Amino acid sequence: MKSYKKMISKGILTLVLAASATVASAQFSVGTDIVSSYVWRGFKQDLSVTAPSQSPNFQPYVSYTVGSLTLGAWGSSSFTGTVKEVDLYATYVFSSALSLTLTDYNWGFTKSYFKYGSGTDHIFEATLAYTGSESLPLSASLNTMFAGADKTSGGDQAFSTYVELGYQLASNAKVFVGGAPLNTPMYGGAGVTNIGLKVSKAIEISDKFSLPVYGVAGANPSTGDAFLVLGITL
Repeated sequence: MKSYKKMISKGILTLVLAASATVASAQFSVGTDIVSSYVWRGFKQDLSVTAPSQSPNFQPYVSYTVGSLTLGAWGSSSFTGTVKEVDLYATYVFSSALSLTLTDYNWGFTKSYFKYGSGTDHIFEATLAYTGSESLPLSASLNTMFAGADKTSGGDQAFSTYVELGYQLASNAKVFVGGAPLNTPMYGGAGVTNIGLKVSKAIEISDKFSLPVYGVAGANPSTGDAFLVLGITL
């Protein structure tokens, strides 16, 4: 009996230590990007401002990571207040190169944010992302909206899908091409919607602080638009 109790005690102690280690490794994070304009997958989002004068956006996030799982919220609000978006997401990292993300988008705000089910503004998307390797720095992502307000003209689920490929030219430079393989209203039909170059740089402010900035030069062949975005990460 004593041996049995010792085994139980050791098991409980092991679980407590494992849980403590998991909690110790958990971390909260907060930050924001400030972008000169909000472009999503090749589409300009601040449509209420006469193009090409798109409004800058604040894009804050908060997240909580424990082990391989990250839970977070991301938003975007323009300086003019015309763009508002609040997204929730969960990402599970399988390896250093492969991850799965579930995103709950909401940029409509025509109804209560807490209204789910029939008639909701929310759109749910699954993303499988591969970041490549050092020997082959080719990244790929498959993004499919599977529930919510992503509908066809007939009211059926549209399953709008966006696929993107990227190639790392250097540690701070990447080219990308993305588009919609399916003819759905979300992307205005099938076609290439997003091609461009992203370059990052850390501007040294002092010995202890550098300001990360990036620029994206791109175009949307489907709509005939071009864009140049400057971003600052805080």
